[in-house]
Amino acid sequence: MDLSNLKPAEGSVKSQGKRVGRGQGSGKGGTATRGHKGAKSRSGYSKKLGFEGGQMPLQRRVPKYGFKNINRVEYQGVNLDTLQQLVDDKKIKDTVDFNTLVDLGLAGKNDLVKILGRGELTSKLNVTAHKFTASAKAAIEAAGGEAVTL
Repeated sequence: MDLSNLKPAEGSVKSQGKRVGRGQGSGKGGTATRGHKGAKSRSGYSKKLGFEGGQMPLQRRVPKYGFKNINRVEYQGVNLDTLQQLVDDKKIKDTVDFNTLVDLGLAGKNDLVKILGRGELTSKLNVTAHKFTASAKAAIEAAGGEAVTL
């Protein structure tokens, strides 16, 4: 090996492709592959979100109706029969808190949990959640448990 046959390692040198807009002599000067006139040929062009080439965008074509309350608070509901089933399957013993529900996959870690009153609860449970329906709270206390609001 000598200086006449040195080469870079295989795959270490990448071809950068054709350089456009570097004068007429390069063969890629003039319009620099952008074509003639129009918004896309200008510097600083950026397509607006949902732009359809001047056609009325779908977002504006579709009729709007209804009302979306931006202050609405969404709760993940968990029913009493679900809690009773978990007790029967021996997945929970006597306390149910938010972390238990997340671990069991009944709620996400960013959810707010509301205990709902469907079904029967026979076990004594100490339940901790963000909200309770009146019937759920009554059923938990009737079974000898405790409903704690976070």
